[in-house]
Amino acid sequence: MSTTTVRAGRRAVEVHRPEKVLFSADGFTKADLVGYHREIAPHMLPHLRGRPLMLERLPDGLDGPRFMQKETPEHHPAWVRRAEVAKVGGTVTHTVCDDTATLVYLSDQACVTLHRWQSKADRPEHPDRMVFDLDPPEDDFETVRRAARLLGDLLGELRLPSVLMTTGSRGLHVVVPLNRRHGFDEVREFAKDVADLLAAAHPEELTTEARKTARGDRLYLDVQRNGYAQTAVAPYSVRAREGAPVATPIGWEQLDDPGLTARRWNITNVAEQAAAGPWEGALRRGRALGPARRRLDGLRRGGTGG
Repeated sequence: MSTTTVRAGRRAVEVHRPEKVLFSADGFTKADLVGYHREIAPHMLPHLRGRPLMLERLPDGLDGPRFMQKETPEHHPAWVRRAEVAKVGGTVTHTVCDDTATLVYLSDQACVTLHRWQSKADRPEHPDRMVFDLDPPEDDFETVRRAARLLGDLLGELRLPSVLMTTGSRGLHVVVPLNRRHGFDEVREFAKDVADLLAAAHPEELTTEARKTARGDRLYLDVQRNGYAQTAVAPYSVRAREGAPVATPIGWEQLDDPGLTARRWNITNVAEQAAAGPWEGALRRGRALGPARRRLDGLRRGGTGG
């Protein structure tokens, strides 16, 4: 088995079978994944540090089985950070990615996609992110574009700042920074009330119905990621799809770009978008939900929302 050593910060990380093809239709190898993570690390790590992760691993690439890994294996190096958090009936020890060396090591483990918690390990029950997942019924990005504008306008009316990210799959995530004063139940309830209000104002286009059979051709406003131990794809993470698309932060003005799709960027072309800093400064100051809750309740009583 071929092995190469990759320098990542102060560490030397062994990469086994770097020539292993992970994306067969495109020919992207494990070495390509390692190289991408080394390049994107300065932009990606700020969104990973301190957070429990769920790892999506594809040992034989897209053509083989995939599995979701929560518990950190004992064979992982001691320098890979762990976070032990509560679960029903016990605890689970998640991997935390704080540095480039860990990103490279996870690439060696054929971890293609990193899914992060909305909270950090030091206060796992208090999220610092609220996420709305805009999930279209089909691969139709125009419906996603319109839903994002409607949701952004409503959040603006509530005076909550928000940022956008392509998922690398079909939709967009709208992310609101929080100040970690609220628990998951309160955050999820708030997000659900926002989504319900918006769906009620646009019932032909939007729905909060979790059952796919009840959605019809409407876009699903998914707020279920705002729960304890729930995850969302991390910014700049590669998706396990042909073309190696990347979940990519964008600016609100980029919604007007006719070339924008959920898979606009991949591991070969996302660096320039990342360097532009589309989220620059937007997530530094998390907000409390109290004032927004009062505004939201006022809109609900008034029967408006779009």
